[in-house]
Amino acid sequence: MRAVMALIVLMLASPAVAAEPFRTVVFDLELIDMSQEADAGIRDDQTRRLQRVSDELRELLRSSPQIQLIDWTDKIDEVRQKSPLHNCNGCAEDLAKELGADLLVSGIVQKTSNLILSFAITIKDVRSGKPIRGGQADIRGNTDDSWLRGIRWVAKNRLLSEPLSVQP
Repeated sequence: MRAVMALIVLMLASPAVAAEPFRTVVFDLELIDMSQEADAGIRDDQTRRLQRVSDELRELLRSSPQIQLIDWTDKIDEVRQKSPLHNCNGCAEDLAKELGADLLVSGIVQKTSNLILSFAITIKDVRSGKPIRGGQADIRGNTDDSWLRGIRWVAKNRLLSEPLSVQP
């Protein structure tokens, strides 16, 4: 009887078994440049920042026990061909399904000027195509630090602020 009681106490004291993490694909963020500089073409510093904040977003999401990142590098040519994903009429969801993902994370950086930029990130349920979480942050300044501050804020205060749930 003591052994049974001890087992019950241990079971009650131990944390609940965590659910399986959501298999998640995180595509690179995309730039929508609405500034007066847009006509000059793609700037190398902004291309580098896009990659840096995309990688930072993946690392922040990877730290969540609810998320298991999926490597999508074998689809990189297909992704580039269909880019921009925010404007491809559902192709990001199709790619995520092909990869066996539960969740799809994508987003944009909208540049209004060198002073005013904003991030908009969405997490979608791949099966239904419906957004389950999203976040936006406005930043001031077109610098490495401001971009990183923006993506970290969105991840912490919007994307990972509560447990993720997908409707069956």
